[in-house]
Amino acid sequence: MIVWRLVKAGEHALDGAGTLRFGGRYCSPGHRIVHFASEAGLAVLVQQRYLAEPAETCETPFDLGWTEIAAMPERLPDGLDRAATIAFVDAWAGAARSLLLAVRSAVLPEADVILMNADHPAAGTVPPLTVRPFRFAQCLHRPPMLGRYS
Repeated sequence: MIVWRLVKAGEHALDGAGTLRFGGRYCSPGHRIVHFASEAGLAVLVQQRYLAEPAETCETPFDLGWTEIAAMPERLPDGLDRAATIAFVDAWAGAARSLLLAVRSAVLPEADVILMNADHPAAGTVPPLTVRPFRFAQCLHRPPMLGRYS
């Protein structure tokens, strides 16, 4: 399965250090979870939500990366509230019963957030990201021909 991640330039580690320390949308602190997207566009949309400035003026350099993981994800049941989602993901991570867990995206429900348990024995087999530079300001600026259609 090919998964995508948009990260600040150079921050390619797949170690889950951020969620270990701070937790995340889907887990409590103490779990090494790496967040991927099932689609490149979802990776961009998710990161855009966390920008401190408008995307069209954001000059922060990012890298859009992908890797291929030879595993199929378990699926988080639909309809869980936030507390139940966190409890499910925490239990999944603690049991290390699978490398990947698919969560339907709240941003784009047709796609999935793919969680990887960096403490799972198979995590060490995941190849590093293949990346290319990405800048929000270069691809999400207002097109010059927009005035023609208004």
